[in-house]
Amino acid sequence: MTAAGHARLEAELKELKSVARPAVIQAISTAREHGDLSENAEYHAAKEQQSHIEGRIAELADKLGRAEVIDVTSITGRQIKFGATILLADEDTDEETSYQIVGEDESNIEEGRISITAPLARALIGKEQGDSIEVVTPGGSKAYEVIEVSYVG
Repeated sequence: MTAAGHARLEAELKELKSVARPAVIQAISTAREHGDLSENAEYHAAKEQQSHIEGRIAELADKLGRAEVIDVTSITGRQIKFGATILLADEDTDEETSYQIVGEDESNIEEGRISITAPLARALIGKEQGDSIEVVTPGGSKAYEVIEVSYVG
């Protein structure tokens, strides 16, 4: 994963541990004070939220512990690799779009980050500026030309 993606996951983990976990523990404590737990909806909702938070904490801790952080700025070359930012032109419409190839946990299409496992990213790996690619999408086949390849953080 990229350094930025690693930092985002670390920030989420810190937020869960320092804010969300104590808040749900307080909610459980408050709900317990209301009496009979078998009919206490607030208690059951808080326990379910606690389970979700603890699961996400475990998932993030595992991912961060196993993550290989790649400094994108240290990558050079003309070939498209993990971390590359690629400017593509749709060969039908000439519309240009920029994407960065990132790890699965970092992908966000609205922000222009696509997962290394996405069909478009898999088609781009190994290509260079000036190459054309064809990708089969749910909406049909699309052809793109690689306009520019860069490695920025």
